[in-house]
Amino acid sequence: MKLVVDSSSFAKRYIQEAGSDKLDDLLQHASNLALCVILVPELVSGLNRRLREGAITDRNYREAKKQLLDDVRDATVLQLTPAVVSRSVKLLENNVLRAMDALHVACALEWKADLFVTSDIRQFKAAIHSDLRTEYLGQPNA
Repeated sequence: MKLVVDSSSFAKRYIQEAGSDKLDDLLQHASNLALCVILVPELVSGLNRRLREGAITDRNYREAKKQLLDDVRDATVLQLTPAVVSRSVKLLENNVLRAMDALHVACALEWKADLFVTSDIRQFKAAIHSDLRTEYLGQPNA
């Protein structure tokens, strides 16, 4: 299975929360994993915010960052091509969506992913609206 995971769900590999076990299961069954090129800076930003807020220790941060970089080394990194940018513009025009979220969905569409995984409800709705098979790992009442 060709799997694309967005930042909101891939973060569940490094911070244990609802959906972490489901993500691990999906990753185990993927034959190919792809991640949008913006995923690493998004996750490093989120990890740094948690570090500043005291939610994780410096050691936790270093371990999570190392694991993230190791994980990315084994994945296909999807680039921001003109086709991806064009798709993201269409997604933004037809959905309530943030720009970075549109780029994740556009990358999944362009790569012809078998499954897209997100924990963001607006991104989930946009992916479904685009006929992309999508798994939602976010809060049930979001």
